[in-house]
Amino acid sequence: MPPTPIALVLSGGGARAAYQVGALTALAEVAPSLRLEIITGVSAGAINAVALAGGRGPLGTTARVLLRDWERLRPRDIFTVRPFSLLGSAARFAAHAVAGRRRGRPALRGLLDSSPLGRYLNRRVRFAGIADNLAQGRLRAVALSATNYADGATVTFVQGADRVPTWARARRYAVPTPLTVNHVLASSAIPFIFPAVSLPGGYFGDGSVRQAAPLAPAIHLGARGIIAIGMRASAQGRPPVPDAAEYPSSAEVLGLLLHSVFVDALDADAERLRRTNETLSQIPHQHRAATGLREVALLLLQPSRDLGAMARGYAVHLPPVLAAVMRAMGARRARAADFVSYLMFEQPFTGDLLDLGYHDTLARRSAIETFMATDA
Repeated sequence: MPPTPIALVLSGGGARAAYQVGALTALAEVAPSLRLEIITGVSAGAINAVALAGGRGPLGTTARVLLRDWERLRPRDIFTVRPFSLLGSAARFAAHAVAGRRRGRPALRGLLDSSPLGRYLNRRVRFAGIADNLAQGRLRAVALSATNYADGATVTFVQGADRVPTWARARRYAVPTPLTVNHVLASSAIPFIFPAVSLPGGYFGDGSVRQAAPLAPAIHLGARGIIAIGMRASAQGRPPVPDAAEYPSSAEVLGLLLHSVFVDALDADAERLRRTNETLSQIPHQHRAATGLREVALLLLQPSRDLGAMARGYAVHLPPVLAAVMRAMGARRARAADFVSYLMFEQPFTGDLLDLGYHDTLARRSAIETFMATDA
């Protein structure tokens, strides 16, 4: 019997989240009886999380619907670039710098306008379906994390069944609430790229910014097994680091920063969980309760190829205005491909990620079957 309840943890990564959908499609084929009672997401993973949580039917059905949505997804469904808005932001930034202003409209709310994503989510996600699935016992909880700009804390918004657990830890806490489009927009508002979102308690941005323990919400919500889909390639899939003879461009620096936000935390947290499980395995069962800890089975699915490297050469598919901004930031350099990959909501890049996620997960069939046979 698999460890129950099982949680799905979906990390962030902008357009890279297409990889998750391919992986989920294959996962449903390999383990058709799999039930995901807890679903947590952050940033672009929050988009996939609410789509799954509000869907009708088993994982295979909801994953196929999500797959079709991603196959049709285009940048215009996610964001718009307004040249005059960018020029206005640049002018305000210069004026604020010269005059030393501390009040008035912020100089830069976001490089891109995310209102198309809000409209897209309202059309494609059944938010009412989350409550239906909770009421019918198909779900135990859904959780999205965002960063509160007022206090710097990671806030996890939880919609769950009666008596769903909440928590308060250092710089992170949970808030029970029905999930809405604004919670998804807040969780996925990458700083400087997308504008912050107003919610009760202040303005919120991307939840990956301060989330040092991305597996923690699922564990707090009672998961005994976790399936996590990461965005960092396994060691075998990472290409050699290119020579850095030139001073790094803005795009290269931003790509590195986004990597530290989106991909590093999950790997570190998975390592901590494995060490905790190994330590607990050395403690007699009758004494484990005193530790306040429990073993949690983990299946970590990761790309076999570097997703940033895959984005090289796809910049020509970006909307013209965004492509011009990217060029000005030095995005043509090979090491800037990481930054480009986060905003490449365009075929054929997302189609390649869907295919990679699907075939990578099929290749992990043995690990999936072992996880499903775990007694925890």
